[in-house]
Amino acid sequence: MDVESKEPGTRSKILIAAATMLGENPTARLSVRAVAARAQVSTGSLRHFFPTQRELVETVVAAMYDLEIPDDPINDHSLTPEQRLIACLQLLLFHVGVGDRARQQWASLYEAYVATAPSEDEAAVYLALDRMGRHRIEQWLTTLVDEGATPGGEIEARARFLATVTSGIATERALPSETVRIDSENETLRVAVRAVTTGWITA
Repeated sequence: MDVESKEPGTRSKILIAAATMLGENPTARLSVRAVAARAQVSTGSLRHFFPTQRELVETVVAAMYDLEIPDDPINDHSLTPEQRLIACLQLLLFHVGVGDRARQQWASLYEAYVATAPSEDEAAVYLALDRMGRHRIEQWLTTLVDEGATPGGEIEARARFLATVTSGIATERALPSETVRIDSENETLRVAVRAVTTGWITA
């Protein structure tokens, strides 16, 4: 088998490995070495297809933009529109975890992007992943708008607001708390979702 016939398979292995790593941990930095190891290819092979970490991440994120989520709560019409959107946001938070897992995720983000100034490529990676999360929320809001369940317009601003709320909850999960966290989180999500679905939040 010649090199040309092997290349598409190698590229696919790299993208599958990177997408799997993001599925397991949405805060994964997708370093070249880590992705190459997961894909069981050399770093040289990976850099042949993706010379920079930024190119790798942007390609993976672009491919994941329109992937459907199995059993996406936005399609569960046994729930009210607000309940469906809350369930979607809870799905995002599920990947954050609680307790030690939430602390580990927050610590990895801090070490990667806060403790020291990130490189241009590292910053681009973070921004690409951030855009992917907001894009998913925009898709959910668009579904509700298309159904007439919520007013149209300002979807990007409303998605950014909901992303900020979920980021705040994710941060709280990594910090000590005296409250019953699940109840307070659900109430926060209810207030935020009601704000965007009734048109309280506009740009």
